[in-house]
Amino acid sequence: MAVAGVLAAVAIAQVATAATSYTVGAPDGLWDMHTDYAEWVAARTFHRGDNITFTYSRELHDVVEVGKAGYDACSSANNVSAFRSGNDVVALTAVGTRYFLCGLTGHCDSGMKIRVDVVAASTGPVAAPPTTSAGGNVVAGLGALVVTQALLGSISVW
Repeated sequence: MAVAGVLAAVAIAQVATAATSYTVGAPDGLWDMHTDYAEWVAARTFHRGDNITFTYSRELHDVVEVGKAGYDACSSANNVSAFRSGNDVVALTAVGTRYFLCGLTGHCDSGMKIRVDVVAASTGPVAAPPTTSAGGNVVAGLGALVVTQALLGSISVW
C-alpha cells in the first residue's frame, strides 16, 4: 500500500518538472528578421531541462551561440557553438544565461539575437502523497488520517 503512495508522489513530481519545448519566435514568427525577440523572450520563463528550437531558412540565416561580449557586440568571432541545419534544437541543461544570434552580416544588428535566462526547474506545489486504507482504497487529506486511524487502530507516518 505504501508503495502505491510513493509511486503516486513520484508521478506528481515528474509531471510538475516536465520539460517544455519552445520554437524561437513562434507562434507569430520564426528565426527571421521580422520577429521582436526581446518581446518573445520576455513572455516566457525558461527552465533547466527545456528545449528551444530555431527554425529558419539555411540559405538566409544561421544560429550562433556566443558569450555576453559577443552578444553585446553582435560578434560571432569567438562563438561557443554554431548551428546551420535550419531546425536546430538546443537543450537548456544548466541554470544561467545563454546568448544566441544570427551570424550573417547585419542580421544581429537588425535585432536577430536572443538572451535566454534559464532558471531552476519548477517543481511547483507538490501535493501530499495519498494514503491507502486497510481495504486498499486511495484516500487523502486529514479525513484520510482519521479513517486510517479508525481502521488500523494506529497511525503510520512515512
